[in-house]
Amino acid sequence: MRNLLRYVAVLLPLFLCWNLPAQQGGYDVFTPICKYILQGNADNLSAWFDDNLEIAVAARTSNASKAQARQILKDFFESHTPRSFEVNHAVGRENMKSILGTLNAGGETYTVTIFVSNKGSTYKIQQLKIEQQL
Repeated sequence: MRNLLRYVAVLLPLFLCWNLPAQQGGYDVFTPICKYILQGNADNLSAWFDDNLEIAVAARTSNASKAQARQILKDFFESHTPRSFEVNHAVGRENMKSILGTLNAGGETYTVTIFVSNKGSTYKIQQLKIEQQL
């Protein structure tokens, strides 16, 4: 009986944490974002966009709505199929995080910078830059 109580005491907190929202605690918000960049999936990536964001893709910079930014990325991915994406640097606090990465797409190499901020119970992309490396 004593061993059973020990197991319950150890396992119960794990089961309670199992259903916590994905944005809490040690969850890395960039895991799905990076996956969608590597897949060239503008539709799924745009689910992480704030209603308005700054987007710069291949020297074209604008403040865009979520739908406009999705279309800009969709056009980029159609002509620049991702081959690899690697995160080189990540920083952040509880309410704001950013990454700097290298994207190989369409035979070119790009520097990718993404800033996200906490919006209630989730993070949203505030800024996304994809700049060709010289």
